Amino acid sequence: MEIEVIRAWPHRHEARQLRLPAGTTVAQALAACGWADDPEISGYAVFGVAVDADRVLQAGDRLELLRPLQLDPKEARRRRASKPR
Repeated sequence: MEIEVIRAWPHRHEARQLRLPAGTTVAQALAACGWADDPEISGYAVFGVAVDADRVLQAGDRLELLRPLQLDPKEARRRRASKPR
């Protein structure tokens, strides 16, 4: 099966296409692409839905590697709203 693994930062991203055997988990896919030891990864999602490392991937899945939020969304909204137009 083929899947895509994506990790992103502000203003750039990196993606890898992987061909893996059926029944591969998220953790195994990370090991296969070499990103298992990335300290910035705080979670995983498949097409935007949070998953655990033991989730079995399906053909065509897009595995997204999540990073911690840099700023609380409510605080970001307050800052934008307080700027004069």
